Amino acid sequence: MLIEDEKVIKSPDTLRENRLPPGQEIRENFPILHHGRTRKIDISKWTFTISGLVEEEKMLNFEEFISLPQVKVLSDIHCVTGWSKLDNLWEGVSTSTIKELVNILPEAKFAIVHAVGGFTANLTLSDFFEPDVLFAVKHNNKPLTPEHGYPVRLVVPRLYFWKSAKWVTGFEFTDKDRPGFWESRGYHNRGDPWKEER
Repeated sequence: MLIEDEKVIKSPDTLRENRLPPGQEIRENFPILHHGRTRKIDISKWTFTISGLVEEEKMLNFEEFISLPQVKVLSDIHCVTGWSKLDNLWEGVSTSTIKELVNILPEAKFAIVHAVGGFTANLTLSDFFEPDVLFAVKHNNKPLTPEHGYPVRLVVPRLYFWKSAKWVTGFEFTDKDRPGFWESRGYHNRGDPWKEER
């Protein structure tokens, strides 16, 4: 995918001379992988909640969420199962924009992302607030499909794709790390594909 738009945030990995981490192979398609069944979300009932170590909890419905300023991010995907898909264009709400909606308490060190079905993903605040991290609503100019996380999925381009949780319903700020769904089942706590933190 050729991206000429200067407003697109290019994830640093897309600028590498060698874009394929160790143990990965390039795929042209977009495999569908998740635990359990595909979740069908009724957006009229969907809410996005920011909670935990904030002065005041914030809850948004879908219309309020998509009315927030949007960004576009070009990234590569690296799945822990060994496939990579280059040049993905995401559109959605940057975590930096979300940050402006609440006053975060100084003791907050981690973001625990929540998704439908009890799924969670844990991130340090430094990883969570990287400029290329966003809550995506579109992939390659089309709305997300249910199989890929509709209506909202987190996208963390610099880490293995399991950190990019599907069907997100919000997140909480915490002072202590809490392993997420996959991390508590033996996956690496951070998941840097260039270090093969599988």
